[in-house]
Amino acid sequence: MTILNTCMVWYFQRQMPSIEAFKKSPVETQQKVFRNLIETAKNTEYGKTYDYKSILSWQDFDKRVPVLDYDQFKPFIDRVRKGEKNIFWPSDIKYFAKSSGTTSDKSKYIPVSSESLKDCHYKAGQDMFGLYCNMYPQTRMFTGKNLALGGSRQENEFKTNAFYGDLSAIIINHLPFWAQNKRSPAKEVALMPEWETKLHKMVELTSKDNITGLSGVPSWMMILLKSVLEYTGKQTIKEVWPNLEAFFHGGVNFDPYRKQYKEIIGPGVNYINVYNASEGYFAIQDQKHCDDMLLLLDTGVFYEFIPIEEIDKEHPKVIPLQEVVIGKNYALLITTNSGLWRYKIGDTVVFTSTSPYRIKISGRTKNFINACGEEVIIDNALKAFQAACDKTSAVVLEYTGAPMFSSTGTCHEWFVEFSKEPDNLDVFVDIFDKTLQSVNSDYEAKRYKDMVLQKPLFRNLPQGSFYKWLESKKRLGGQYKVPRLSNNRQYLEEIERILNKKTL
Repeated sequence: MTILNTCMVWYFQRQMPSIEAFKKSPVETQQKVFRNLIETAKNTEYGKTYDYKSILSWQDFDKRVPVLDYDQFKPFIDRVRKGEKNIFWPSDIKYFAKSSGTTSDKSKYIPVSSESLKDCHYKAGQDMFGLYCNMYPQTRMFTGKNLALGGSRQENEFKTNAFYGDLSAIIINHLPFWAQNKRSPAKEVALMPEWETKLHKMVELTSKDNITGLSGVPSWMMILLKSVLEYTGKQTIKEVWPNLEAFFHGGVNFDPYRKQYKEIIGPGVNYINVYNASEGYFAIQDQKHCDDMLLLLDTGVFYEFIPIEEIDKEHPKVIPLQEVVIGKNYALLITTNSGLWRYKIGDTVVFTSTSPYRIKISGRTKNFINACGEEVIIDNALKAFQAACDKTSAVVLEYTGAPMFSSTGTCHEWFVEFSKEPDNLDVFVDIFDKTLQSVNSDYEAKRYKDMVLQKPLFRNLPQGSFYKWLESKKRLGGQYKVPRLSNNRQYLEEIERILNKKTL
């Protein structure tokens, strides 16, 4: 095993020259990616529509090709899902990553081409291990297995040969044989569709393995680790897997989980931040004890950025990589080797360095709650409130919501002002919760048997509470609005302080 570990470390460290190359020449690397994408797609329907053959520069691209979100690009995706070819990418797209929904749909279906699997997701996965081995050259991670907590395959509503599922399920299903041998559990268990059954099987199998690395979303991984402790009767994960040395995490902000993880796992584990979305693998932590991430510039993704003050404009100003500045908030715009063209992914980033380019995820372009991957957007909440009001004859004046983390679990807490209260608030909350599950598949998954998210908590505020809060912030007037969703508790805590002052 020591010889194999040495060979694996050497294999992954071979990624470092290519990483150093794009760090040294970032703009030139991105220009090469840009030209390759344009040349590859020039004969697609999308490429002909915007005459890619005559695009000679990024300035031409910026003037000619529209900036789109998922809802605007969805008609093209739907055509490919139904079996049409050469619409926005020339190769046959057989994989669609199911992701959280938008205003008009419960779920998004992101195209994943074979080029994206190979040159983006798999290459970035190798980069991840390469960067890890560069930071920790004495690693013994490859003496054991990596426990990858993935998703499942989904039913295909169209009669095509396309594969539907979480991105992690697509990746696990198509890993090369050598990678399959170094991961746990076996593929047939990892892709089980029913979470509870899969959880029990994973606990039973992985608790007997020599697990040296973990990969997954922190909220789901925590459930698995607690189940392993319950199954084995151990106090810490290190007692079960003494050789565990790394957790590669992404998907949600890790800070609320950090202390809990250190308590449940024990000492001696490295926590590595990654930015791996359905649309592409974008960035990886490359420094010890610093969780900002190196932007990957050679994986078939061309990056553009919208200054956050421009995001709601019909024709926002867009800038290329070389024009970003440190500390400014940008909406991320991507063009990918799966045929997503100038696509607003919905994330905002802040650059912490431009030599090399490193980022932190700063939030979403819209109000949202994303405590554990549920990605609740304001449209989801509006539909849930409307359904609850309609069925209980209640009338809501104002509301705002945020995640609440406690020793008993995680939930969403809502502060609500009613002009007409429901006869039974518990009934109102139950309708709200079930409606939210019906319009957001990720929230529905996290609410499954209260495993990740518990039932939302509602607090009925006295009328005038939000007015007093806005008054305290000098934000009275028609142009100011109560923020409906937030991924932190700042607004709720400010309102709480005002209510406490009034009580005193």
